[in-house]
Formats: sequence, structure tokens, C-alpha cells
Amino acid sequence: MIRSLVVVTAVAVSAPPLVAQTRPQFEVASVKPSADQLQSGTAAIGVHISGSQVRIAFTSLKDVIVYAYGVLPAQVTGPDWMATERFDISAKLPDGSSAAQAREMMQSLLADRFELKVHHESRELPVFALVAAKGRFTLTPRADAGAPPSDATNVVAGGSANGAAVDLGDGASFSLANNQVVATKLTMPLLANVLTRFMDRPVLDQTAIPGAFDFTLTLTPDEYNITLLRTAANAGVTLPPQAMRALDYASGNPLGPSLEKIGLSLDSRRAPLDVIVVDSVRKTPTDD
Repeated sequence: MIRSLVVVTAVAVSAPPLVAQTRPQFEVASVKPSADQLQSGTAAIGVHISGSQVRIAFTSLKDVIVYAYGVLPAQVTGPDWMATERFDISAKLPDGSSAAQAREMMQSLLADRFELKVHHESRELPVFALVAAKGRFTLTPRADAGAPPSDATNVVAGGSANGAAVDLGDGASFSLANNQVVATKLTMPLLANVLTRFMDRPVLDQTAIPGAFDFTLTLTPDEYNITLLRTAANAGVTLPPQAMRALDYASGNPLGPSLEKIGLSLDSRRAPLDVIVVDSVRKTPTDD
């Protein structure tokens, strides 16, 4: 059964400092194991930053690390349980700090509460390059694509056996339901990031196409079902053996034929990526 979806946006990662420095930290923070939503057949997941408040709901530890270090899920390697153990985190930014500093403060929180220790490695990994076919790209950018983004971060995802929907904030959204993908106000880098959750490898934007776009993709029943299965597996949902066998024989790019209809393609390549290697981590966080 397909029961959940997690989407986390990616940003560039800074190299670790060469000398010891005081790490920025939240003023206060609470970390608690999430109540089990999966038994109900639905899940609501999200990252919300507004003003000084930071809230992360029903998010796997792996995806908290993904958020904290600004990387894709395939760029974090560690114990398998990190993809299934989920947590609720609430924190307050210190006065005078910005939402942009929340990721680095989350790194400090993970080190303090989970005793997380990591190191960086450069690894050549299989990827999909999102590219546009010359003369075949059919989308027209939205007129409001140049509007400045808000200061708030609001990424909220919900999923069930009937599909998944993601609110990416600032009017951008993405849904998968009824054999269709419906995208609203997606830039090409954001599209590549979202597509990563539906594939068996990272998707990197290589289009160099500016602007944001609205579009709808119609999938065959087989493409739709495999996309749902892949989404659930990537989100850490335990699938029955017959579903895992279906993924073993399925294409790692179920949306490829539909993307080609709007002039986009996913080319299989290899690329060096910065990988966050988890050396040690606690399964149960320390007390507040």
C-alpha cells in the first residue's frame, strides 16, 4: 500500500570549517518521536519556518539530515532505520537570526540530540540529467514567475494509497493522483528536485531554462502505479514483497515517456556528488 511522501528542497552545501568555531544553535528546541500516522493509511509531513518558529512534522531522521545539509536523499548514507524512524521537531530561532541560518542550526541540533557524526565524501553516482529537447520544449513560463519568494519556508506533503500532494510554498505545488501529475509554478531546478522522489536515482537540472511553469502529465496505469511504488519506497515505507518485486523489474524512470511529450527528457549519466556519510547516530534522541 502506498502511504506517504516526503519532499525536501535542496540548496548548496558549504564545506565544513577547517578550524573549530561556535556552531549557531536554536534558542530552544524540542525533539519527539512522531505518532504513527501510517497505520491510518495516510500521512502528513512538512517543514514550516515562519518568523522565528521552525516546525518539522512526521519526518524521517534521514530527511531531517537531508534538510539540514541541503542535499538530495541519495546523498545521505547511513543505517537503514534512519529512513523509517520519524520525528516532530519544534524550535525557536534566536533574535536577529534569519531563516537561512535554520539549516546550520539543525545540524547543531542533530549533533546535540542524536549525537550525529558525519563526514563528506565525493562519490560518482548514477543520476538522471533533466534536459530539454531542442525545438520540442512546449511550456510557456508563467507571467508571475519573477515574483520574489516570501521569507517563510512551507513545504507540506500528504499521501495515501490514492496518491500524493506537495505544497512547496509561494504557490508552487505538485500532485500525483488519478493517473496524472499536476504541477503548478515549478521552476526547472525545483522540478528536478521533486522528480528525485519518483526515481531510483537523483535528478539534476541541466536545462538552463528560466521561469516557472504549470503543466499536467497523463500517465498510463502501469506508469502511475510504479511511480506511486517508487515514491513510497523512497520515503521509507515498508512495501509488501510483491510490490518490491514489481520495482525490481520496472524502469527507474516511469515518468520519462510523459515528460518527453512536453519536450523534457531524463538522460542516464554518472556524476560526482557530495555524499554525507553518517559515522554514528543515536536512534533515540537525548532529552531536551
